[in-house]
Amino acid sequence: MDTPPPTRPRGLGFDWLLMANDFTFHITTTRFDEDYSPSASSRITTNFANLARGERRRDNLRRALAMIDARLNDLARADNPTADRYTAELDIVSAQLRFADAGDDREFPLLEVLDINIVDRRTGERHHGIVGNNFSSYLRDYDFSILLPSAQRTAGEFVVPEDFGDLHGKLFQHFLESDAYRERFPQSPVVCISVSTSRTYRRNGNRHPVLGVEYEQDSFSLTDEYFAKMGLQVRYFMPRGSAAPLAFYFRGDLCGDYTDLQLIATISTMETFQKIYRPEIYNAASPAGDVYRPSLERDDFSRTDITYDRVERSQLAATQGKYAEEHFVAPHRQVLNRWAARYPATAR
Repeated sequence: MDTPPPTRPRGLGFDWLLMANDFTFHITTTRFDEDYSPSASSRITTNFANLARGERRRDNLRRALAMIDARLNDLARADNPTADRYTAELDIVSAQLRFADAGDDREFPLLEVLDINIVDRRTGERHHGIVGNNFSSYLRDYDFSILLPSAQRTAGEFVVPEDFGDLHGKLFQHFLESDAYRERFPQSPVVCISVSTSRTYRRNGNRHPVLGVEYEQDSFSLTDEYFAKMGLQVRYFMPRGSAAPLAFYFRGDLCGDYTDLQLIATISTMETFQKIYRPEIYNAASPAGDVYRPSLERDDFSRTDITYDRVERSQLAATQGKYAEEHFVAPHRQVLNRWAARYPATAR
């Protein structure tokens, strides 16, 4: 749907509101089921798009959805003796950014996330889950695969530009403040991804009834800092029956803003993707201990019977980053820089 001019964050003046009219957001949704096929504008390295290609695409999707439902019912045991009471329905939420100026690159696929609904087969009730979960962004590909390597080549060592992720973070926060988002989603998003293989995690003694045991990292990773610029803080939890903690990026109160069933649906969905994508960590033979350093070099794990091309995913990141540079950053650089300069990090 077309959206009216974006909501002005508190404390910003009329000049900023005029700048915000340079672009608006447009949301579409696509059901993620066994009939799903990636759209032309979808990043093909997303977990769901990777599964939906090749000769085994339908079997891949069917098996992945069955894994999600099995884990959902395993975690939602209350009044569920046959472990088949719930099923998850997933929608891919695509946010398009539309520039006011005309041209071939007037619209750009800014980001994609997943929205979850939980269907109670016994009562027929539908419970809205959490939006977010998987997070996909062409602009993030540009930052990590084009901008960051370029800065390192120039400096001759590993360096992170001071403004790294600033534009992406401000656009994401602006999207959450937009009418397009608020009209569809009453709660803030939660993004759930793998822990970093470059960090060490330690249990802190805290335990949540659904999220499980909590871990703390020895220091923030570059991904943590990148999500922080998006206005999201991070906590790490290993749910019951999991092999490793998951990283949860969120606004507000992760443990207090969402119901147990909402959290269960997010865990079930994203743990399934990680078992397929990173089985060395999330399908390991033994669970993480009190002190844990994730590794993709382990051999004591089992693979799922689902085809996933991890090498292709890595190789395509640079291609997608170049696409963002050519169709988003370069043609709209002046408008984006002008807007970002007026949009404060405290707008959220």
